[in-house]
Amino acid sequence: MELKPGLSALVTGGGSGIGRALVLALAQKGIFITVVDFSEENGKEAASLAEKEVSKFHKKLEFPPVVFIKCDVTDSSELSAAFEKHVETYGGLDICITCAGIGTMVPFHKDQSDGSKTWRRTVNVDFVAVVDSTRLAVRMMQKAKRPGVIINLGSASGLYPMYADPIYSGSKGGVILFTRSLAPYKRQGIRINVLCPEFVQTELASKMDPGFIDFVGGFLPMEIVVKGAFELITNESKAGSCLWISKRRGFEYWPTPEEEEKYRVFPKTSRRKSADVVPVNIQIPQSIKKIVVHTLSHNFRSATSVVQAPLRLPLKPDHVLLKIIYAGVNASDVNFSSGRYFSGSNTDLVSRLPFDAGFEAVGIIADIGDSVKHLKVGTPAAIMTYGSYAEFTMVPSKHILPVARPDPEVVAMLTSGLTASIALEKAAQMDSGKSVLVTAAAGGTGQFAVQLAKLAGNKVIATCGGKDKAELLKDLGVDRVIDYKSENIKTVLKDEFPKGVDIIYESVGGEMFDLCLNALATYGRLVVIGMISQYQGEHGWKPRHYTGLCEKILAKSQTVVGFFLVQYAHLWQEHLDKLVDLHSTGKLKVALDPKQFLGVGSVADAVDHLHSGKSVGKVVVCIDPTFSHHHAKL
Repeated sequence: MELKPGLSALVTGGGSGIGRALVLALAQKGIFITVVDFSEENGKEAASLAEKEVSKFHKKLEFPPVVFIKCDVTDSSELSAAFEKHVETYGGLDICITCAGIGTMVPFHKDQSDGSKTWRRTVNVDFVAVVDSTRLAVRMMQKAKRPGVIINLGSASGLYPMYADPIYSGSKGGVILFTRSLAPYKRQGIRINVLCPEFVQTELASKMDPGFIDFVGGFLPMEIVVKGAFELITNESKAGSCLWISKRRGFEYWPTPEEEEKYRVFPKTSRRKSADVVPVNIQIPQSIKKIVVHTLSHNFRSATSVVQAPLRLPLKPDHVLLKIIYAGVNASDVNFSSGRYFSGSNTDLVSRLPFDAGFEAVGIIADIGDSVKHLKVGTPAAIMTYGSYAEFTMVPSKHILPVARPDPEVVAMLTSGLTASIALEKAAQMDSGKSVLVTAAAGGTGQFAVQLAKLAGNKVIATCGGKDKAELLKDLGVDRVIDYKSENIKTVLKDEFPKGVDIIYESVGGEMFDLCLNALATYGRLVVIGMISQYQGEHGWKPRHYTGLCEKILAKSQTVVGFFLVQYAHLWQEHLDKLVDLHSTGKLKVALDPKQFLGVGSVADAVDHLHSGKSVGKVVVCIDPTFSHHHAKL
């Protein structure tokens, strides 16, 4: 997360020590702040100083740039009220830092009380309140449906024993493992990390033995602690991370990879080299159901049929047998069934019949050939080759793309996601600060294009047809959604973008292509990734004539470029890994069409649904509805 003016942060224990330093450092970035502290004097002073800094960035605000709330963090109702006040004031919560902490006033071995005012109080402030604060922050961030960062203040005393105060040490150890266990929240765009400094010159640390402080290298400068906190906030790769800061060693993430490997229960795997082996007994049948094209036609239903075919074993030495779990549906399925993707005369094409349909899927490797050494049975994998509309399919091992899990979201990342990712990078040469128009944006590939363009720092315009699709696109962060069922696209583009659009990602064709070409800015680039409006029809795909195209693009130094994914196969794995990482960190959403299609027999219905214009998101067929090994989503 970039620290910039306009974000908001809530800091518990913000009136003194590390909390106060972080409040002032955030204020110097123009960030709105709620200071939560038990001490009214300390809290108001910190808030007053912070307000002077924040006010340098914002003029004539209708709300206070910094708010102080007196609060006992161990009182759940007071704490909840503080979070609610923050959201009421600033409209959401971007950053939460839990700094409230105390030491145990009576040594543990001398405490003869019931602990209510001694060690129990320490546990409640240093651990229980951190859990409660984290719970409230997560709830606020989820409700606002926007990314957020939570930093819990741990301590080096939670990484190794502090004999002088075992209650404090144990509480901080709890904070560390609690926080590390929350790493999966990154899938929702919420990153939760723990900061573990050694001794900093605060009121709490001043009670420590000076000799011991000198022994460990002396006090840490406060600016180093602030730097560590900002590192955890801004580094998008860190979720569930523990940053240990010491005078002797500087910044060090704990555990180190070597240390973590010693105690790992499940082996760490790379998406590129291998994925988790699924502990499931896959029964290989003697015959399978699959979709074959028996007649060349743009009408997929009439061109195809479901057949029962024998499964011929053993495999060729370099081949893999993949059990298909989910298969993706694409607009170009009708081009495939018409033979358009094969070269040769019509007679040559007819001689190929029948051939297997479908060209993207995820599943589980059920068997491997003798010469295949880099893959294992039970490994989740994706394919982008012919024959995906089947219960099982055999492919050369070179076509296997290892993935983390055989989820439908991964299917969406294949043809649809990879087309958007590679086309925008290579064909559109997209950078930041541009205007980007995506047509048919609520479909399989459009949803990825709008998000990738937005992540790159561009203003995104998107076209769609229908309220549901418009709502999806708004949820994906599109700046201007044009619903052609309620607005005239040409009029909107002419009135709101009079200088034209810099980059256009076009998949509709026909009249939409003409409209986009006329809306292209000087030096603009129009990328053609398809022309779905021309694919189906009584007489199939008829090429259109674009009279005057050369004259138009010459006059404004424009570029019209085509993109066909097959010719970029060498980039598939790299970009698939990137998409999975973006999704797992909550930066990229994957919208799946809600209509369910189950089994090979439903493929034709799914293709019809896609071409009906009613689909929202990626259309996926669950080839094996009985598959029960469900992992958590990416």
